[in-house]
Amino acid sequence: MIQEKIFNPADIITTKEKNDLIDFLYEHLDDYGDRKEHIAKAIEYAMNPYPLAGGFILQETENDKIIGALVMNKTGMEGYIPENILVYIAVHRDYRGKGVGKMLMEKSIKLAKGDIALHVEHNNPANFLYRKIGFENPYLEMRYYKNGKPSKNAAGTTNENRP
Repeated sequence: MIQEKIFNPADIITTKEKNDLIDFLYEHLDDYGDRKEHIAKAIEYAMNPYPLAGGFILQETENDKIIGALVMNKTGMEGYIPENILVYIAVHRDYRGKGVGKMLMEKSIKLAKGDIALHVEHNNPANFLYRKIGFENPYLEMRYYKNGKPSKNAAGTTNENRP
């Protein structure tokens, strides 16, 4: 049976839960992930109690094994920039195609107060799900890297030298 857990600034995540979540996201984001320390920062930000910060984390488990997770951060903005940014969403590779990602997305939309942005590479297979749920691509994101552009992995996606 799948069980859901919601972490937010009022429901503090334990160190073990945080480390398990970091390890899960690092492993199951595959070519679209970041370094563990970046994942940790997003989780810590989601747990920040400051009113303009914070967010929440959704975690789906089955038999005490994480099968899906989502990290949403508040942006502290409204209107000109969406109030939330979906930072990470991953589904265990053995559970992909079984509706876990869709369940996480739909629940996060209900929980989030305000609009949601997400960054996704154009070749990410999850694009289909995001569009199906109602996400649109009205803008092209551009970035200026002060310290040089992060390197690309074998798949050609940027992940800032993920080991």
